Amino acid sequence: MGEFMDKQTIDAVTTVLNESPQRKFTEGVELAITLKNIDLSQPRFRVDEEIILPNGLGRPIKVAVFARGETALRAKDGGADLVIDDPDAITDYGDNKNSARELADKYDFFIAEVAYMPAIGKNLGSILGPRGKMPEPLTSDMDVGHIINKARSSIKLRSKDRKTFHAPVGRRDMSADDIAGNVDAIVTRLEQVLDKGVQNIKSIYVTTTMGKSAKVR
Repeated sequence: MGEFMDKQTIDAVTTVLNESPQRKFTEGVELAITLKNIDLSQPRFRVDEEIILPNGLGRPIKVAVFARGETALRAKDGGADLVIDDPDAITDYGDNKNSARELADKYDFFIAEVAYMPAIGKNLGSILGPRGKMPEPLTSDMDVGHIINKARSSIKLRSKDRKTFHAPVGRRDMSADDIAGNVDAIVTRLEQVLDKGVQNIKSIYVTTTMGKSAKVR
C-alpha cells in the first residue's frame, strides 16, 4: 500500500466517525464493496476469504466448539465460550429451529471436529449456512486453542454471487487509525485474490451501521 491509499483510508474513516450522528448504542463500522467486470456466477471468481484483522473488531467474538473428550477439554482451556460435547445436542437443535437460531445469533464463530460435520450439516446447515457461520473443520493435528484465538481477530469476506457485499471492520468506539488498518488489510487481500486485481473493484465505501459513508476506493 502506498501512502496515498493509507491517507485516503484514514480520511474516509475519520469523516465517517466525525460526521455520523451519535447513537444510543455503539455502532459497527463496515465496508460496502462493489465489484465490476467479473462473472460471479462462476464460483472460481467469487471472493471467499478469511482475513485476520490487525486491530480486531473492537468487541468480544464469541466462539462455540463442537468437540468431545480431550479436544473438548482443550477447547475449554483455550477460552471457547461454549463447548458442545454431546452429539445428541446437534440433533436437538435440528428439531428446534428457534434454539438453533438463538445459537447462530449468539455466537460469531463455530469450530467442529470433523466427525461432527455431517450431523451439523444435516441439522444446522440451513441456519448456519446463510449466516456464513458453518463451522471450521477441526482435524486431529490442529491446535484448537490457536484456532479459537485466530477466530477472535478474523472475519470471513464472502461475495457469493453478489457484486456488492459487506465486511465488518470495527466499531465506532475504536480509533480511526485502528479501523483504517483493518480496512487496508481487507483491501490488500481483495486486490490479491480478485482475477484482475484492482481492475475488478468498482468502489469501496466505509460506513457506520446507520450513519454516513465515505469512499475509500
